[in-house]
Amino acid sequence: METHLADFIQGTRAGQEAEEILRRCVHCGFCTATCPTYQVLGDELDGPRGRIYLIKAALEGSPVSERTLSHLDRCLLCRACETTCPSGVHYSRLLEIGREVVARRVGRPLPQRFVRTFLRATLSRPLLFASALRLGQLLRPVLPRGVKKRLPPLVSAGVLPTRKEARRMLVLEGCVQPSMYPNINGAAMRVLAHLGITLIKARQASCCGAIRLHLEDTEGARIQARRNIDAFWPEIEAGAEAIVLTASACAVQLKDYGHLLADDPHYAAKAQRIAAMAKDASEVVAAEKTRLQTLLADLPPAGRRLAFHAPCTLQHGLKIRGVIEELLMAAGFELVAVADAHLCCGSAGTYSLLQPEIAQRLRTAKLAALTAGAPDGIASANVGCIAHLAAESALPVRHWLEWIDERLTC
Repeated sequence: METHLADFIQGTRAGQEAEEILRRCVHCGFCTATCPTYQVLGDELDGPRGRIYLIKAALEGSPVSERTLSHLDRCLLCRACETTCPSGVHYSRLLEIGREVVARRVGRPLPQRFVRTFLRATLSRPLLFASALRLGQLLRPVLPRGVKKRLPPLVSAGVLPTRKEARRMLVLEGCVQPSMYPNINGAAMRVLAHLGITLIKARQASCCGAIRLHLEDTEGARIQARRNIDAFWPEIEAGAEAIVLTASACAVQLKDYGHLLADDPHYAAKAQRIAAMAKDASEVVAAEKTRLQTLLADLPPAGRRLAFHAPCTLQHGLKIRGVIEELLMAAGFELVAVADAHLCCGSAGTYSLLQPEIAQRLRTAKLAALTAGAPDGIASANVGCIAHLAAESALPVRHWLEWIDERLTC
């Protein structure tokens, strides 16, 4: 694709990156076939190819409008198009550049700015979010049904292992997960303890930065990345092997720290090391699959049928496919087939809050696909997907580590 970037972005790092991505696109349209929003809305401008044209025009200085921004905002950033693209177009990066430029040129209405500022401030601060969630859980009986469905019941992390194993790894607790679903990290600690690994919490580590990045606060995301690096570094120097992420969205973000802080002379090298050490929990457990199978060998059959929902961040962002399914089957679960497993459930970080109508339609379709094989429960690998699906699911929706933890402690 030929490009003629406008003076305001030409020569900048963002402009150079956008130009390189745009020139890879050959307009083939393969991406459109796997785009969830195009399937729902049927508008070329609500598919990757159409959005690429809009971004190209904006970066070349053509007029933009609120309608332009609306089409870009409807993108889930699920990255299914990147999996499909034969030319290797890094669409997600282009969208982040383009949306930030268009939002700056058009200017968001005051209500949108308020909502986005509120979400950035609340969701990315664990203590603030935990306080708000706890209040909501206490008031749950009197809240409207729509709000009540979004609030998970109060649960604990369960009994945590106390024995220190020879191998040590860091775990990023995350921002909303510790208060919404503390048992996810609890299950991770117990499962990895069975495998001879102790998970260490870095107390000063917080949100991975993905929320702020996707809400057009790149500098805020960098601040959070630096804070996490500082929190991790003493344990890394003390011999921690890896940084384990139990939310696939956080794993995608940490693996991108090298790019996010590439221009920071004080943090660039450390960010590259953090990115190399970041591991989705499935990568860590899969490396110990033989030991896991030995632990499970004498257990009775699980007698449970599960449907696995692969988050977009897992299958399209991390390119991890089939790994968790194999681990669940090794644990004795029978997996049912799920149609259109590549499609997004509609959660997509804050998307379900900002684009509720599209998110609802995608969730309805996803739940229909997940329950078609009559499973006893649903497993997933990302807290956002779990919360989004659980709000409407008649079946239990749990992290895959919780299902395996249940087997190991039965």
